[in-house]
Amino acid sequence: MHLESEILKEHSKHQSLKIAKWVGKDKNRFKELMQLFLHGEYRVTQRASWIISICAEQYPALIQPWLKQMLQKTQEPKVHDAVKRNVVKILQGIEVPKALTGMTADICFNLLADKNEPVAIRVFSMTVLYHLTQKEPDLKNELRLLIEENLHEEKAAFKSRGKKILKQL
Repeated sequence: MHLESEILKEHSKHQSLKIAKWVGKDKNRFKELMQLFLHGEYRVTQRASWIISICAEQYPALIQPWLKQMLQKTQEPKVHDAVKRNVVKILQGIEVPKALTGMTADICFNLLADKNEPVAIRVFSMTVLYHLTQKEPDLKNELRLLIEENLHEEKAAFKSRGKKILKQL
């Protein structure tokens, strides 16, 4: 399979699942996918992020060596919302290594606080931050404050997740 051509061929759930199945748990194929995600053109990066999130759900160990680069990718100027959304979605379902806790917290707090970010990115960031508070209790107050400040003027998804997390905090 010529991976980049397949990614550009069609933007659909069917195509993303097909490519993710092809990648499977093969580290070399995953590396090829990650290279396209990290260095491909805008559309390739956007579409690869969805495929990576599918792979991460099935084989979370594949993601670990790439986490720092994925986090850095979310900080690039004009990065597509799909990239941020899929990276933060992945972070919800894995254990963030201690060495990346600070970087992850900074990125997620910035995404959560930015009212211009789509609600899915903000809600996923909220969940990642909640998981981080389990190991870093010092983050609880900052997270609580940020949720409470925004709760009343936000969309339903934000309110729902925010209320659940506030109860857990």
